Amino acid sequence: MPSREEMLSALVERQGAENVQKLQAATVAVCGLGGLGSNVAIALARAGVGKLILIDFDCVDVTNLHRQQYKACQVGMPKPVALAENLREIAPYIELEVHQARVTEENLMELVGKADIVCEAFDNAEAKAMLVNSVLENGKTLVAASGMAGFGDANSIQTRCVSKKFYLCGDGVSDVNDGVGLVAPRVMACAAHQAQTVVRLICGMEPK
Repeated sequence: MPSREEMLSALVERQGAENVQKLQAATVAVCGLGGLGSNVAIALARAGVGKLILIDFDCVDVTNLHRQQYKACQVGMPKPVALAENLREIAPYIELEVHQARVTEENLMELVGKADIVCEAFDNAEAKAMLVNSVLENGKTLVAASGMAGFGDANSIQTRCVSKKFYLCGDGVSDVNDGVGLVAPRVMACAAHQAQTVVRLICGMEPK
């Protein structure tokens, strides 16, 4: 097992000491640990984010395995527990806070209050709207997603700053309906947009 110092040194070589220092000091909450959230979390852990808050009420199902960052042997496990297990294999020195909970207006700030940035990764429209409104009302920076379903061109997925402290990733069109499903590469492309936006925000490359 590489030491913490060895792993940080490797990150510094690729990303620069100042950026790694900022990433290590940051806390990011990932709300929803499905196709988007599980991929976002792994990308952020690899990039060197110091602490992740992982939130989901669900358990791993066999239908998740084609696009979510879980293993077949984890079917039936709570998603936050399973993802934390996988993250510790990738980034053994990361700090993780795990919540198997459904996010509501009442418990949101208790769950994400310590986060510098919140990632929205829900697949329910009402839950998305609640999270977006509540996070922004509480003055936190939010990176959300809308539109990543189907077999469309991954280049149609973009990131835009909707308003102060609110970034939206996706094509804004391809919701999961009318038989349009989620395909791993396109979901991962959208998750990569979210994770890269978070990294840029932490490193001061985007206005918070």
